Amino acid sequence: MNHFDVIVVGGGSVGLTTACALGAQGVRVAVVEPRPIAAAPVAAGHNPRVFAITRASQQIFTALGIWDAILAGGAYPFRDMRVWDAGGDGAIHFDCADIGEPYLGHMIEPQVIQAALQQRAQSLAAITLFCPARVTEIDVTREPVTATLDDGSGLSADLVVGADGVHSPLRERLEIGTRTHDYRQGSLVARVLTEQDHQATAWQRFLPGGPLAFLPTADGWCSIVWTLPAETAQQMLNADKPAFHEALGVAFDFRLGKITDSGPREVFPLQRLHAEHYVEERVALAGDAAHAIHPLAGQGINLGLLDAAVLAEVVLTARERQKNIGSLHVLRRYERWRRGDNQLMMTAMDGFNRLFGNTQPALRQVRNLGLSLMDAVSPAKALLVRHAMGLAGDLPALARRDTTSPYTE
Repeated sequence: MNHFDVIVVGGGSVGLTTACALGAQGVRVAVVEPRPIAAAPVAAGHNPRVFAITRASQQIFTALGIWDAILAGGAYPFRDMRVWDAGGDGAIHFDCADIGEPYLGHMIEPQVIQAALQQRAQSLAAITLFCPARVTEIDVTREPVTATLDDGSGLSADLVVGADGVHSPLRERLEIGTRTHDYRQGSLVARVLTEQDHQATAWQRFLPGGPLAFLPTADGWCSIVWTLPAETAQQMLNADKPAFHEALGVAFDFRLGKITDSGPREVFPLQRLHAEHYVEERVALAGDAAHAIHPLAGQGINLGLLDAAVLAEVVLTARERQKNIGSLHVLRRYERWRRGDNQLMMTAMDGFNRLFGNTQPALRQVRNLGLSLMDAVSPAKALLVRHAMGLAGDLPALARRDTTSPYTE
């Protein structure tokens, strides 16, 4: 039985961020991940998906010592965001210059972040990667936690972290309940090329069937996220290129001219999920294993990274004070810190999705007026964008740029 301080189940962005934040401070971490580590990560420009990374997430990566590697792998800064309603003339424009910042955030393909985190994890002596591997048995009823992997080997630890995604096998194995809602929508993603330059701007148009976002990338292409009723999403997935380009151009109001080319498409079914609780004795859930939200603001990955940073801070503080890092009393601090913020974002995204999907004329007028008023009131708009960027709020040490992080070597 190999003993560690923490077992992290799930080696994606959230799991590895948690592991690196802990491992850099000498906490012995085992990471169990069913996917093998890629010998050579896929180069940027070949993934239809991108993450819109906030400044808070950037700061987390900086504190972990991997931001330079992410920049080298491919990260594109965007400076403006334009949002408008297809059902009227309401619109809002966010400009980084209005709040004295050089950019609003970065568009980064998932594999770029994954490669940088894997490299960092492999460089830390306190972290042991078990991948490919799966947990087949786990016992959290007594101390220490014990886990058996599919090759028969055993692990033990004071705490197990579930960061294994929205369909978390660990959460299900531990019978932690969830509250879910099927949006009956699909999120279609693809890379597309337009006649006109994207202008380093993130574009989003609200349509009755769901929002459509054009996210700028370094090579002049855009990564689109098109939320559609589930059946329509499948139709667009299977449409030939000319039909897809025309439908997409119409939906986007040809804001950047015609769609001239596109790459492979993928569709992801959308659901809201919230775990009934994030923690139990010796157990903590993080990222999509704890919560999944509508993608219209692109905040899912950023919420998960904040989970990781907060959980690491709570564990390290408890360790410094010689407390049991797996105790429910300790872990509830993490849940209190993160659950409210995640619920607020989840509720807000649900509200926006319902509001802009409603075609009633009176409500359409109200929401268009609201967008225009928000655009005209500079202090309110600045406050909104600073929170969205992760420059305000109750941030963990890893995400704060006004302090020297204790997590870097």
